[in-house]
Amino acid sequence: MLYFLIAAVIIGLDQWTKHLVVNNMERGESIPLIADVFHLTSHRNMGAAFGILQNQRWLFIVITVVVVVGIVVSLIRLGKKQPRASLALSLVLGGAIGNFIDRATTGQVVDFLDFTLINFPIFNVADMAITIGVGILLLDVFLEGRKSGR
Repeated sequence: MLYFLIAAVIIGLDQWTKHLVVNNMERGESIPLIADVFHLTSHRNMGAAFGILQNQRWLFIVITVVVVVGIVVSLIRLGKKQPRASLALSLVLGGAIGNFIDRATTGQVVDFLDFTLINFPIFNVADMAITIGVGILLLDVFLEGRKSGR
């Protein structure tokens, strides 16, 4: 199924980029790609988005398992019937599994994309996929609601 392939590509890209960071950068090292705007910064996060709920590894593992099962069931049911929602769920699935692998194996998530210009929290490919997937899902709910007159 196409949507599981998309999730697998996200997982692969996420894990590959994290592997590059872990093996080629010291923790805390920052490499400016665009000075004072965008850096690669080797960081570890033991919490959730924006560093909340630090040291809650097992909570995140349990929640992720539940979410992944729910998304897989939804993707099987939706399939090609709702391509926008399925795409969104596949992005969230790939991102959730990408960060899950980090938490399950090391207890922390590798982050490295650092927009220093706006002092935004450091993030990774999995975080981007989740954010874009949720955005598409919200857009889908809005568009479907307008289509049905709600």
